[in-house]
Amino acid sequence: MWRRARPRQAPTAAQITTDATANAPEVKIRSFRIGFIGALGVLLALVLGGIVAQLGTVILYVALALFLALGLDPVVSWLQRRMPRWAAILIVFAVVIGIFVGLIAAIVPIVVSQTKFIVENWDDIVQNVLNSDFVAWLNQLGGGDHAIDDAIASAGDWLADPANLGTLGGGILAVGAGIAGGFTGATIVLILTLYFLASLDSMKRYSVKFVPASSRGKYREVTEEITGSVGRYVIGQFSLGAVNGVLSLIFLTIIGAPAPILLAFIAFLLSLVPLVGTLTGAVIISLVCLAASPLTALVAAIYYLVYMQVEAYVLSPRIMNRAVAVPGALVVIAAVAGGTLGGVLGALVAIPVAASLIIIVEKVVFPRQDTH
Repeated sequence: MWRRARPRQAPTAAQITTDATANAPEVKIRSFRIGFIGALGVLLALVLGGIVAQLGTVILYVALALFLALGLDPVVSWLQRRMPRWAAILIVFAVVIGIFVGLIAAIVPIVVSQTKFIVENWDDIVQNVLNSDFVAWLNQLGGGDHAIDDAIASAGDWLADPANLGTLGGGILAVGAGIAGGFTGATIVLILTLYFLASLDSMKRYSVKFVPASSRGKYREVTEEITGSVGRYVIGQFSLGAVNGVLSLIFLTIIGAPAPILLAFIAFLLSLVPLVGTLTGAVIISLVCLAASPLTALVAAIYYLVYMQVEAYVLSPRIMNRAVAVPGALVVIAAVAGGTLGGVLGALVAIPVAASLIIIVEKVVFPRQDTH
């Protein structure tokens, strides 16, 4: 008897899943291999981080030499219009070395003589401080219990002990090693600066080859603007530091401050750190002037208050008008971060780095965002 064929039923979702699972190739998870490769990656990252940490000082020297070369390049380019580039580099470098040697020759004898004077007359210095009007005023504020006198006398006795002084300074060997390291670092920076000055143009041409041909024009434009702006920034900051140093030397000599040449050098060095350097130098110099008299310290403090206003509203706008305008908050953050990582040199390098990042953001990032 003929039967009607039953219609074929469509497979259910469960059947499809079961068939697909049965026919799918077996996937093996090699957990040991994945874990081993991951461990190797972490180990490599730790090794690279340790290498960078060990080379931190060298990287700082290279960055400082590069920024010094960018700062001296406008002067070399100006002289290059009248003579070959190698002659211009030699003249500029000879002037830089002459200034460096002159500063060392002027400062080292002062430090040595002042150190000798302090060691030989330490008891008299402590007594003069105890008998000063400033200490008497502090004692009156404290109720007249002479706690300030006792604290100063105890500090003087502690510092008079050579063993304590060696502990405070890390020992004679540590101090000597620090001085030797400073001279070595300065020599390395000078040599690298000379090399970067001689090969700055070739370095720019070689770096262009790493950029695709379609973007090389924009890359050259941004690179030239960064190098030019950083160079003007470095020159402007050194000019502000030189003005502060020269005026400080004249004023501190007039008011009879102790070691005016050394204090003027401190003012020049700290003025290289924007926004916070001049204030820091003013505080240090005013405190040192207390060794002469409270009146000398007060006069120095008033002078630096006036000078900071003149620098902020007259000198800085005129000298830095062609450099990159770095916001004040970014200057503070960069100076603190650079100082934490590399001391004074790190703070000096951090500001031009911030200026370069601002140029990159304004010339590359913002235009790219505007086209989307």
